[in-house]
Amino acid sequence: MKPTYLPLIPRTEYVSKPTPRLCFLRRDEGERYGFNLTEERGSRGHLVRKLASRGAAERSGLRDGDRVLEVNGLFVDDVSQAVMARRIRISGNQLCVLVLDQEGYERAQAQGDDLLSLVKSHEMKGCKSPRLCHVTRNHSHSGLGASFNPVEGEKGHFSVGLVHGGAAEKAGLRRGDRLVWMNGAAVSDLTHSALTKMVKKCGDHIILLVVDSETEKKYVQQKWPILPAMAVPCNLPHRARSLALALGPHGYGFLLKEGKTSSGRTVHVVQEVHDDSPAQRAGMQAGELLLEVDWESVESLAHKDVVERVKLSSPQITLTIISAQGLDFYGKLGLSPVLFCGDEAGGEQQERDTPLPSVTEETPEQVVASLCASLEDSVASLSATSEEVVDGLPAQRHCVIEKGPLGFGLDFDSVQHTSGIVVSQVTPGGPGHRAGLAEGDVVVEVNGHNVERKYLEDVLMLVKAGGKHLSLVVKNQSHHSNDQDQTCSGLESHDSEEEAGDSFL
Repeated sequence: MKPTYLPLIPRTEYVSKPTPRLCFLRRDEGERYGFNLTEERGSRGHLVRKLASRGAAERSGLRDGDRVLEVNGLFVDDVSQAVMARRIRISGNQLCVLVLDQEGYERAQAQGDDLLSLVKSHEMKGCKSPRLCHVTRNHSHSGLGASFNPVEGEKGHFSVGLVHGGAAEKAGLRRGDRLVWMNGAAVSDLTHSALTKMVKKCGDHIILLVVDSETEKKYVQQKWPILPAMAVPCNLPHRARSLALALGPHGYGFLLKEGKTSSGRTVHVVQEVHDDSPAQRAGMQAGELLLEVDWESVESLAHKDVVERVKLSSPQITLTIISAQGLDFYGKLGLSPVLFCGDEAGGEQQERDTPLPSVTEETPEQVVASLCASLEDSVASLSATSEEVVDGLPAQRHCVIEKGPLGFGLDFDSVQHTSGIVVSQVTPGGPGHRAGLAEGDVVVEVNGHNVERKYLEDVLMLVKAGGKHLSLVVKNQSHHSNDQDQTCSGLESHDSEEEAGDSFL
């Protein structure tokens, strides 16, 4: 009898997925978080480096080599370093980060794990975003329209009771919500008596951070904090706005002046807005305060440095502004004034209870999309015979590229020994090649933003922000070499008419 051989079944070993961990950083006023965030050559992800001994980061459990996956509930592994820095900056003095250690991140990369799916699997199912609500007392109908009742057996926990149709319900509160924070102060250490006194002292306006009871229960079980930076804004009286401006024949059309608040804080005030100017058409108003230029804070800069930042951003610029009352409003709450401005990414991950921003409150993606659309229109109307031609190609040309399955089909690099970015490689037959790009083309604009004085990292960030569409203005390399000594500031000079600290832009 012949022996029967069974087929060998290969042994499959189960390889566990890396487990992220949550770190909650809390710093004192004026203290730094105590770590550096960097991108290193040959390594992916946002790396944590140079932790300060006994600093906020080290106290939270962050370790050297950790990769940051989330900031305050928003996925960040796929965003630029600049976007990361902004998200951390606007978080204030409390920050929640989800990280993978170095070994776990490298293992996830080697296994081909999808990091976004890994993060979502770590999240608690059924959790909803907290809400930051502004309630105005109605003296003719039930006052605030809310009561705050202690939860039996849970010290420092308060349930929200509502009057149907009252001010609190209209402001976004829901029956059974749990109160987390009131006018900038956590309520977890308050007795019911102390909370009642606090409500009475609030006058006609009160700002409440609330969350549904099931979400609060899950956060408490995991010992996770509920922060204002994670919240969806509801009925807030003031919001920063982001305005996209294109340089006009006489500049942007507004006068910027350095001023002081009653507390002595230096601010950059929009003193005048010219009629029918790019600034007026974008919705800018006299008296508003400038907070950011192209998503970077200018609050701590001197007036001349702010003006220089604007000049370098020509001929397209995004300005973040807020009213003086708005700056004071967020200052009293201890929150960044740009926290609830139209943000650069990740907003789709939050529960949206409020209307989308108006036309003048554009997110960076919307700004890029609108600029791409306008550039596509202008490309369609260009006449090849109207452009200067050098070496058989237009000296400056617009190329609108649709992303293909393998990307845009091109690479960028820095120009050696001079400023600027070049197209270093174009894939034959790819989207970039079909759009008319050539190796050696010098990049002038990316998605409507001038990049002649920008770094390679800035250009890559703009490309990523555009999603599936990329609009480039490029120069023939031969023509660029003749233009190296020419500059275009975009600032209309009125030195003889201006006072110190005033600039027409």
